[in-house]
Amino acid sequence: MTTIDTNPVQTSKGWTIGLWVAQALLAAMFLMAGSTKLTSGSAELVAMGMGWAENAPFLLIKFIGLAEVAGALGLILPSATRIMPQLTKLAAAGLAVIMVLAAGLHITRGEFEVVPVNVILFALAAFVIWGRTNKAPIAARA
Repeated sequence: MTTIDTNPVQTSKGWTIGLWVAQALLAAMFLMAGSTKLTSGSAELVAMGMGWAENAPFLLIKFIGLAEVAGALGLILPSATRIMPQLTKLAAAGLAVIMVLAAGLHITRGEFEVVPVNVILFALAAFVIWGRTNKAPIAARA
């Protein structure tokens, strides 16, 4: 005789805490970076060490900033409110794509010292996607 487990998946507190910490760290980083791009001109960004902004179109810089702020909000709000929590994984995926593109840009510009930051942020975003899919998914509000 076989039994069927009908209990929902039990997640450990450790996974839940670890994922919330990763989400909070990513959200803080991207909220800060995105708001800086939204509120600063290219000359100010270059002075802050973002050399890529010197020749980047104004609207591209603003678009990247808006995408980063939206991603930061998407990492926290859907999970915290439990309204469409699957959007958290999509926000993390979008930020992972931004990091792949940023790493590519820095590599083509010879700015290899920045790439490890892109890799770490990509890894955190991938961890959130994996963890919220497999280890500690958040159920939508009933």
